[in-house]
Amino acid sequence: MIFIVTLTEIAEFDMYDIHTYIDLHESRKRADSLLASISQSILSLAHMPERGHYPAELDKIRIREFREIHCKPYRIVYAIQGNEVVVHCVLDGRRDMQTLLQQRLLR
Repeated sequence: MIFIVTLTEIAEFDMYDIHTYIDLHESRKRADSLLASISQSILSLAHMPERGHYPAELDKIRIREFREIHCKPYRIVYAIQGNEVVVHCVLDGRRDMQTLLQQRLLR
């Protein structure tokens, strides 16, 4: 089965923010390359999205609605809803993930 992959507005903003930051602090080439890698990882969710694991920060409080895959150091957090994969956020895994996930997903 092939899943439909969509991004929330927040996830789209995350990707824009990542690209802008890398473009300003490293180079446009690096920003474009990183964005392409993240996009490829996201699109790969159309096939076997169940391969992602539960984010540890959510799993320890028994929330198993979300899964994640990595495009290091970024964590792509998504939910499977029927035949659709909804990407909720793309976050830098070096940040305080417990707080970020609670703010973004558990409102």
